[in-house]
Amino acid sequence: MDPLFDFTDQVILVTGGSRGLGYEMVKAFAARGADVIIASRKLDNCEKVADEVRAMGRKALAVGAHVGKWDECDRLVQVAYHAFGRIDVLVNNAGMGPACPSHEVTEQLFDSVVNLNFKGPFRLASQVAHRMSQGAGGCIINVSSSGGLIPLPGVVPYGASKAALNAMSTSLAHEYGPSVRVNTLSAGQFLTDIAKAWTPEARETSDTARGRPADPEDIVTAALFLASRASRNVTGSIVRCDGGIG
Repeated sequence: MDPLFDFTDQVILVTGGSRGLGYEMVKAFAARGADVIIASRKLDNCEKVADEVRAMGRKALAVGAHVGKWDECDRLVQVAYHAFGRIDVLVNNAGMGPACPSHEVTEQLFDSVVNLNFKGPFRLASQVAHRMSQGAGGCIINVSSSGGLIPLPGVVPYGASKAALNAMSTSLAHEYGPSVRVNTLSAGQFLTDIAKAWTPEARETSDTARGRPADPEDIVTAALFLASRASRNVTGSIVRCDGGIG
């Protein structure tokens, strides 16, 4: 085990951990010794991933929770601490970004996007950071998007909520430091489930320095870097994993 990326016996909570980028991060942390809590709205999917983690010799807990709702965020935190006694790393990964012309966005759609992308992550991060600060400290990774950094017409509530998430990370890093590190992992175009709706050309090429969308597993090293205790001097930062979007 590389000592820089040794997560043996650490407890890591990943929201949206049953598929896509969250799933890749769950597997990567477990492969490096972590016990993992997998949360998403569909408990059955979380259980399948938890079984994979257990097959790797690690402990796993599956929790069905809609993390856009504060009462479910609070229940998730309570269940996690009851099962493991602590959380060493929180990865706020769950999110959504449906395309819709701004003048057609309904209040329900707006609230759904903002609740899942910002309101829920704020609740989870603030509650877990407080507990971390009263214990041995910890690390929080808020998974954002290039949409929070560059203009993206047609998904304005998504981009705005991700920009809010970016600002939140910096503020929480100062509020709960030095024992708690809080960073943003800003992802670009990845070939997750959302890419099924893209054109064949869009799945093969992109207007980035890399020139193509990323495979889901390409998120892993950025997540490991931010979660590693060796990254103790990295907090309040935005780490871009977007292939070099202009």
